[in-house]
Amino acid sequence: MEETELITLLIISVCAFICPIASSLVPKKLIPETVFLLVAGMLVGPHVLGIAQIGDAAGLLSDLGLGFLFLLAGYEINPKELTGRGGRAGLVTWLISFAAAIAIIVVTPRFQDNELGWLAVAIALTTTALGTLVPILKERSLTGTRTGAFIMEYGTWGEICPIIAIAFILSTRSTWLTAVILLAFTAIAVVSAVIPVRLRHRSQELVGLMADNAETNAQLTVRGTMILLVGLIALSAVFDLDIVLGAFAAGFALRFIIPDGDNSLEHKLNGIGYGFFIPLFFIVSGTKIDPAAVAQSPLLLVLFIAMLLLVRGLPVFISLGIRKDARDTPPQERATVALYCTTALPLIVAVTNIAESAGAMSADTASLLVAAGGITVLLMPLLASLTFRTIDWREEAKERRRG
Repeated sequence: MEETELITLLIISVCAFICPIASSLVPKKLIPETVFLLVAGMLVGPHVLGIAQIGDAAGLLSDLGLGFLFLLAGYEINPKELTGRGGRAGLVTWLISFAAAIAIIVVTPRFQDNELGWLAVAIALTTTALGTLVPILKERSLTGTRTGAFIMEYGTWGEICPIIAIAFILSTRSTWLTAVILLAFTAIAVVSAVIPVRLRHRSQELVGLMADNAETNAQLTVRGTMILLVGLIALSAVFDLDIVLGAFAAGFALRFIIPDGDNSLEHKLNGIGYGFFIPLFFIVSGTKIDPAAVAQSPLLLVLFIAMLLLVRGLPVFISLGIRKDARDTPPQERATVALYCTTALPLIVAVTNIAESAGAMSADTASLLVAAGGITVLLMPLLASLTFRTIDWREEAKERRRG
């Protein structure tokens, strides 16, 4: 068993090395590396070549990769973005998306056999893969721009709300018990953020010790971050909550502890996460895609993607058009934001895993949803780059006319 696990990790490591090279060969990097990782996982997985056998070890490392993805996503979020005008618009828009998803799923016969199953699909349709989007936005120089700010406002709630919905709607516990557990988890997460801040303010010796050992073999800041991440993930597992909640909370807590950021720590976390754990998560996710199941239901695959655009993209587009602070946003820019916010994958994997484990969703349906999420990682940023480029073309044309 140990030999099989090590061979699987070797295959995954080779795929993780090759995929960014393949992505860089595509002109203008139109195909994100994530797409290559998913395809690689599908190819080496049990449904195609069958050379990668995902066991407990690879599964645990994949969970840590998912944790790193949401840690870094949570760390990127400015809490002020949640309470400002844009944040409120993002929350209302998500609620509209969720209502629309339920309305569409209810009238779709395929999903009426199992209540938990169609609720899982409804949640999946409202997600935004902020953790996947952040590196793409950085790569395309959208961070710090108005477009990037809009994406973060809507995308943040598109990640937070589905996580909470997973805890409440897909839980087998009673609603009040789930609420109590979430409150307890939130309290512990807050304490885990407040204690380091208090210690930093009261103990200069500790601050000096951390600073002196941040770049040595001790790497205390990295080890402290890992305690925070693994601790909150373990806590979410103990409370029978999805691990993405713990990882996301760890990202928020880390931002609270170092509100001004730490370039050295960020560089190291990116190295650990994107160097090994995160690509491993996407490759393992790709192994769950059954191309035969996808080929048997191509119309359903197209339907999933169309529903994602209708349920998630359209409300974002309309919201930007009616917001007082965004009415001057041209349609092309609104379409860009909407398309980026329709990119959805990691949470789809989490939702389908929960529903499939509970027997509420078939493996074929889960495979189709994961495949649809993977296609959005390719399709939505690609279409968004085209719509965003039309803005640049129009601005250039205006400048030429003025000249």
